[in-house]
Amino acid sequence: MAEEEDEQGFEEELEDGSGGVDAAGHGRRKRLFSKELRCMMYGFGDDQNPYTESVDILEDLVIEFITEMTHKAMSIGRQGRVQVEDIVFLIRKDPRKFARVKDLLTMNEELKRARKAFDEANYGS
Repeated sequence: MAEEEDEQGFEEELEDGSGGVDAAGHGRRKRLFSKELRCMMYGFGDDQNPYTESVDILEDLVIEFITEMTHKAMSIGRQGRVQVEDIVFLIRKDPRKFARVKDLLTMNEELKRARKAFDEANYGS
């Protein structure tokens, strides 16, 4: 049932004949992660200037993943809110993602403590 709705939505998007591109030839939405994706692609062995189409496809996949995870996170826990614990719950079965999120959360806490100590040293009593 959900697949049928997705397919219908996709067909509705393409009814205007543009295929997701406006009259000027630009994508409808602003590309949010192009610079970062180009750097990541280069870091993983791609050319320093990868094809724009490759970056666009990857960006579409990233945005789709973020959107799906956000919708799932909003449906669990507190309805209509996304919390860190909800994201951790969703990725708990993927060991690589779980380990990465755990590392990032730990690093975030360490940075908060370091900033607090720095501020107290400079501005504290």
